[in-house]
Amino acid sequence: MNIEENIINKVAQSGLVTIDLAELYPVGERVLYDIKDNLFQGLILREKDFREFLKTHDWSQYKDKHVAINCSVDAIVPTWAYMLLASKLSPYTATILFGDLSMLEIVLFKSALDVFDIEKYRDQRIVLKGCGDIPVPVSAYVELTSKLTTVAKSIMYGEPCSTVPIFKHKD
Repeated sequence: MNIEENIINKVAQSGLVTIDLAELYPVGERVLYDIKDNLFQGLILREKDFREFLKTHDWSQYKDKHVAINCSVDAIVPTWAYMLLASKLSPYTATILFGDLSMLEIVLFKSALDVFDIEKYRDQRIVLKGCGDIPVPVSAYVELTSKLTTVAKSIMYGEPCSTVPIFKHKD
């Protein structure tokens, strides 16, 4: 008898369904546009100079990119300045928002989860994969867990061979 015939894959037989949130990772380059580079003496935005910059800047370089706009220094930046940036960027970008790159990731994963079909996981034993090369925001795990508790039999976190129980439906 061959030893391979006696090996049983208990993980495969367990009926666990693995969801890897990294598979929802929206493709596309992430860019932070920091308005600090447009400030006069690093302190204040001068409207005339800023409007001239907006006219001459090559906005096409942001084509199909996910862009977060913010100001990383403590400066006087009126709301309309961010609005003007958005009006110039929006014809080119895949996504644009006010915030930093972490906020951008949260929003991108939120958008992906908004259209995620949880119904196919009804009465399933789910493992939310916990490790990977793509960083997944904690907020994505929280949102998906919240959604899955309405349909799943159980939810675990980690890998099928080593999980942390999160939720079990009470029959």
